[in-house]
Amino acid sequence: MIHQYKLNGYNIVLDVYSGSVHLVDEVAYDIIALYETTPQEEIVAQMLAKYGHRDDVDEGEILDCLADIQALKQAGKLFSQDLWKDVEQEAFQHTKPVLKAMCLHVAHTCNLNCDYCFASQGNYHGDRGLMPFAVGKQALDFLIASSGSRVNLEVDFFGGEPLMNWQVVKDLVAYARTQEPIHHKKFRFTLTTNGMLLDDEVTAFCNREMHNVVLSLDGRKEVHDRLRKNLAGVGSYDIIVPKFQRFVQQRGDQSYYMRGTFTHDNVDFTNDIFHMADLGFTELSMEPVVSPPGEPWALTQEDLPKLFQQYELLAQEMLKREREGRPITFYHYMLDLEGGPCLHKRMSGCGSGTEYLAVTPWGELFPCHQFVNDPAYSMGDVWKGITNPQLGEKFHRCNVVANPDCRDCWARLYCAGGCAANAYHASGDINGTYTYGCELFKKRIECAIMMKAAQGNGQ
Repeated sequence: MIHQYKLNGYNIVLDVYSGSVHLVDEVAYDIIALYETTPQEEIVAQMLAKYGHRDDVDEGEILDCLADIQALKQAGKLFSQDLWKDVEQEAFQHTKPVLKAMCLHVAHTCNLNCDYCFASQGNYHGDRGLMPFAVGKQALDFLIASSGSRVNLEVDFFGGEPLMNWQVVKDLVAYARTQEPIHHKKFRFTLTTNGMLLDDEVTAFCNREMHNVVLSLDGRKEVHDRLRKNLAGVGSYDIIVPKFQRFVQQRGDQSYYMRGTFTHDNVDFTNDIFHMADLGFTELSMEPVVSPPGEPWALTQEDLPKLFQQYELLAQEMLKREREGRPITFYHYMLDLEGGPCLHKRMSGCGSGTEYLAVTPWGELFPCHQFVNDPAYSMGDVWKGITNPQLGEKFHRCNVVANPDCRDCWARLYCAGGCAANAYHASGDINGTYTYGCELFKKRIECAIMMKAAQGNGQ
């Protein structure tokens, strides 16, 4: 399978199963499109009819191009075969995943009242509450006991707003550190915060203990304040931006991300990304809103072409800024064409419900944070463990191999079948398809590949 597209002046040919990326001229681009379905004599005739007026195109050049394509095919770099199609599902069936990551909901409450919050302003459509230390400790013990031979374990402190339960966060990190030498484990912690309670003490602790910190900012003041307000209905931009700037300055070269959300109201989201970059933030992510159709901020089908243009504009501007010596990183354009994830990871995705679980303040287990408090997706608790193994098995089988909509998709080895929660909310089935998200993802991958091609060309 191949995927061809034109972007930013490049003619790009992706050989899906080998991962090879080819930058070609217009003649080669057109020949490749015909190569598998059209006799050679007809290809030559069509190319002469289209390009014969050019001094650099004659029958000999076309035949040379055909020979080059044949050589690439024989080398497995063009029109390569899907060698895994007969063994992929069998491999999944015989793989027994073990737990390696947890999302600890230390606070089902929040000091903001964001209109678009999928977590219903932090309480996940349920009771408000803070996770006691005893529950968090049991969750960490459960993670250690369920992790098998895995050494590296990951824990995300999440909410609501986790800084509203800050002492428990610190105590859980301290407890985990005591368990590392006992069980031969290494913990990597992440904190996701809206920044309202960020101060120097939190910053110093995060710089010492947190592998990554995710900071929520939607971009321009008018965009951010439209939906991200405090309980009194006042926008939070002026409070958090100075805190975030100070945090990032003190963070140094350690990992962080500014994580924004774009909605129907700011489909020109690149202006928000560039605004954040101009504030001094270089590690950036901007996600499409997760929202039921009909909400005023929900993305529409009419927004899609505008969003495609925005992703292209972002890629072009990032290349420009890189040439100027002021690069920025965009999470969805981070792509390793030489190595990248192993095949199993490319097929299975984030591991929700199998390798990754979310834990409520009361210790109940769910496949991920987007399923929390949905009774149909309760998997057990941190004391009894997994009491609904059938649900875990369902998530284990939820992968790019099992979804027939993915079989002929050129991006299948990059998306791992997409987000199970988004598929569920869009189609009612975790094995369904969130088509809107697929379209956005494919455009992002096209842009990311184009950027790699441009960087490889020294541009």
